[in-house]
Amino acid sequence: MRICYVAYPNSLRLRSANAVQTHATLRALKALAPDTLAIVPRVETGPGAFDGLALHLPRIGIGRLSRFYRSTLWYYAERSVYAWLVLATLLWLRLVRRQRFDVIYVREVICALWLSLLAPRLIGARVVYEVHDLESRNPSRARERWVQPLLHLIDRVTLTRPAALTSLTATFRDLLASIGLRDPREVAILPDAYDETRYAPQDRDAARSALGLSNEPTIVYAGLTFAYRGVDLLLEALVDVPGARLILVGGRDQERAALAEQVQHLGLAERVLFAGVQPQDRVPVYLASADVLVIPGTVTDVTASPLKLFEYMAMERAVVCPDLPALREITGGDGALHIPRGDRAALACALRLLLDDPALRQTLARRGRERVAPHTYTRRAECLIAVCERVMHMRDGVCAADG
Repeated sequence: MRICYVAYPNSLRLRSANAVQTHATLRALKALAPDTLAIVPRVETGPGAFDGLALHLPRIGIGRLSRFYRSTLWYYAERSVYAWLVLATLLWLRLVRRQRFDVIYVREVICALWLSLLAPRLIGARVVYEVHDLESRNPSRARERWVQPLLHLIDRVTLTRPAALTSLTATFRDLLASIGLRDPREVAILPDAYDETRYAPQDRDAARSALGLSNEPTIVYAGLTFAYRGVDLLLEALVDVPGARLILVGGRDQERAALAEQVQHLGLAERVLFAGVQPQDRVPVYLASADVLVIPGTVTDVTASPLKLFEYMAMERAVVCPDLPALREITGGDGALHIPRGDRAALACALRLLLDDPALRQTLARRGRERVAPHTYTRRAECLIAVCERVMHMRDGVCAADG
């Protein structure tokens, strides 16, 4: 079996969770199935993390036209062109190089649209789509009123035409079944993962010493971006957690500037440290320095599978996160302290409780580590390959998937 893995990471230098997850999955996949062909666009110039790992196709920057007319439609057009380039490349490989791919695994919605429509006939390959949300409710979707029927059409095609789907969460798989878009037997659950070579328990005091931090109750939030993650809510909650220090790792310049203004307004300047963007191998040191790691909010609900949750739990630290069924799939309910989403008072109460109770922190941390242990990228790649093998051998259009 030969797999073609098609992705559209928006950074070749791993500056987004999308890029980090794609790169880590590909690295593990290529280790297990070296003949896998990975295809990504050249979205940035210069060297990048995908060099030597994937074939780079040109990026036709149609999306840049959004500076003249702000619309996601430009990006739909850009990714449509990219999908056609992928199809042309695979067709050339088949006709000229005699290279045939049995399964195309795709994790971008517009690419999934075109590949599921055209690849089986043109390339002779079956398509598996890693779906992350309904496009009709994607926060970044096109907003024009006349486009909404098109978004529902995209959903119908991308969720019904591929040979099988993979979903980050069982919650989303069940949603698809409830609205009649896909038989749950044809949706495999493929959660996000963590890099076990990087995220592992470390001594808290040694981490603080390495960072030059004083020994005081410490809360840490780490993310490549802060937008829509509820960090402003976390700052408000910190007002009611006296004596605690908050370290914010990551975030874009504009995001940090806006939060810095809020910090000044709340009188928290002495208690909040903006660590900024850190090298990937430095982030675990900040996580290890914490007493509590926190996820104040998520962008989505039924599809929520944030990388930071896996990484937090792998560090064996107590975690506070929203009470969502999708997150409980990973924590088991007892691997983190869950709070009502968007509840500032509950967040403050949870932080105080954990900072005041070392035994409870240790219990949560240990259980979280146990819960997350299976979710490595190697295991994710193994499951991905298993899905592709079932699709390759499916008969009569039926492919049973793991629950």
